[in-house]
Formats: sequence, structure tokens, C-alpha cells
Amino acid sequence: MKILVLIPARLESTRLPKKPLININGKSMIKTVYNQIKKCKNDLDILIATDSKEIYDHTILFNAKTIMTNKNHISGTDRCNEVVKSLNIDYDLIINVQADEPLINPKQIDKIIDSFGVCSDDIISLAKKITSKNEIHNPNTVKVNFNKEMIATDFYRDVEKESLTYYKHIGIYAFKKGILQKLCALNPSENELKLKLEQLRWMDNNYKIKIIETNFESISIDTKDDLDNLLEYYKKVGN
Repeated sequence: MKILVLIPARLESTRLPKKPLININGKSMIKTVYNQIKKCKNDLDILIATDSKEIYDHTILFNAKTIMTNKNHISGTDRCNEVVKSLNIDYDLIINVQADEPLINPKQIDKIIDSFGVCSDDIISLAKKITSKNEIHNPNTVKVNFNKEMIATDFYRDVEKESLTYYKHIGIYAFKKGILQKLCALNPSENELKLKLEQLRWMDNNYKIKIIETNFESISIDTKDDLDNLLEYYKKVGN
């Protein structure tokens, strides 16, 4: 199976400017993500996709393969699709790892790849049980519900009433060959625009998202508070 892991990265984040280049324990966030992916046991290619010359120049310093893309993409998935269409390689599996997931564990990626080897799901993503009430009520923490077949039934930000168990969605998607282009050809749905969650567009068009549960911690970095929480986490685990 030929596998490509793509890291879409843009510079102009409104809530946390230049966040891919933020220093985390001596390394930029995007280098931290890249280094984690390199630890995967599966054989795979890694590409960074960016619209920023500053990010491009930075990633070249640690020998990452990086491709410049259009600035007008509305999502990281669209940025990934541009890259895939430009390549002359027929990949069986495309994995989109967000550049703001510095705690991504290589075992999570390997687990997704291994799952694709035994199933026919079009899209796979990850979720972790939430243990912090702060995360439950934080709209920046995207929550996911799924059924007993582990197929996502909803993604949401705000909790309307208390439940016993919540799962947070982790910013990684894997797409079977041909699916990425079909998803990017869809028009944005009302649910997607309302909550700014592109996966709702896919679900609104009857695409199923298989969820794999993980026990590895993850902190998506969208705000200064997220960054502070990450640094506190590193202190606790001794990183």
C-alpha cells in the first residue's frame, strides 16, 4: 500500500498568528509534528503543503519536502487535494495531519493505516475520551458522537446538556484513493458554515467517517490558552 501523509500549514491564523512557527521546547510546532510522523513504523511519504514562503523556507531547514499551494483554499483538505492532483504518484491512502497537533503520536497514524488494511472505509479519523470538564465546555474542543459501528453521527462544539461520556475529535483524517477529490468537489453545507467544521459537509452528503478510539492525549493549538495548556502538559510528563 502506497501512503502519503500531508501536513497542510498556513501562516495567517487569526486567533494565533504564525502558529506553525511557534517555538515549542526548542522546535517549531510544524517541525514537532513532522518529527512525530517520521517515527511511524509504516513506510510512507511525508509532504508539507503551505501557502507561505516563510513556512516553506523554514521547513527546508530541516529537510522536509514542501510544496507551495494556492492561498485561496478554505480548508486544509482543499490544500491537500491540490497537492495530490499535482503529483504523478498513485497513492492508495492519503492522511491529512493538521500542523497544530504537536502531540500526534506515530502509533495513532500506524493504527489508522493498519485499519485500512482490513476494512473498506472511505474516511477514518480519531477520537479520545474527554476527562476534563474544561474541555467539555470549551467550544474550541470539537466533540464527536459515534454509533456502535464506530461511524460518526455528529460533530459539535457546544454542549447543550450534560452527558456521562464525551469524545474529542483529533485533527487527523485518512482518505481512501479517490475520495479526497470527491469531497473537495462538494459545495459547503449549512452545517459546515454554521460550525466551521468541514467534516459536516461530508456527512451531509452521505459520506461515512469511521472513528478509531485512541488513548493518546492530544491538544490542538488554536489559541494562546491552548499553547499554555500544551506547555503545562509537557511539564507534567517531563518533556
